Amino acid sequence: MPRNKYPEETVQKILDASLKLFLEKGYEETTVLDIISEMGGLTRGAFYHHFKSKEEVFDALCEKLFYETNPFEKAKRHKELNGLEKLKIVLKTSFDETEHHQLSMASMQLMESPAFLKKLVESNQELAPMYQELIEEGIKDGSIKTEHAKLLAELFVLLTNFWSIPTIYPMTTEETWEKFLMIKEITDKLGLPVIDDEIVELCKENA
Repeated sequence: MPRNKYPEETVQKILDASLKLFLEKGYEETTVLDIISEMGGLTRGAFYHHFKSKEEVFDALCEKLFYETNPFEKAKRHKELNGLEKLKIVLKTSFDETEHHQLSMASMQLMESPAFLKKLVESNQELAPMYQELIEEGIKDGSIKTEHAKLLAELFVLLTNFWSIPTIYPMTTEETWEKFLMIKEITDKLGLPVIDDEIVELCKENA
């Protein structure tokens, strides 16, 4: 069998087909055979040459979409803003209807899977240092008042990426809103007033 001269193109076709199906059908309802059928003539062998499973495709897709639309890099390009303002850009970006955001919403059904929760923990461990960098910048420019940048970054990720997820902590719409306001109160008191009126309104619109 001749070797594939363009493996990057094959991987991209697999990711494109998977993204389309995950968003249309949902992750759980999509099978590897569905992905192969959507791959535009590529074979089953081509799929398994690059990925062992649907889970591996999902991981690669999430990582690719995050780094393509990395809100932290977007925020850091705004040299005119202070650390707190850059953090607000990161939060506001999370409400944008990007493919990464849609895929995150579609993945909520996976929260009952221990394997997926493990991946979520690992990805959030990578997020905390990104928040910490901007918090430290805010401390230096005076926009953030705290002496515990690392701990505050870890706590913020815990509150926003675990405690506020309904599939981990079941809650009504009203309870979700109460929890959001509690996060705002906690972060305000800890010297990180990142949830401003505009973010509150965005949260209301997306509730």
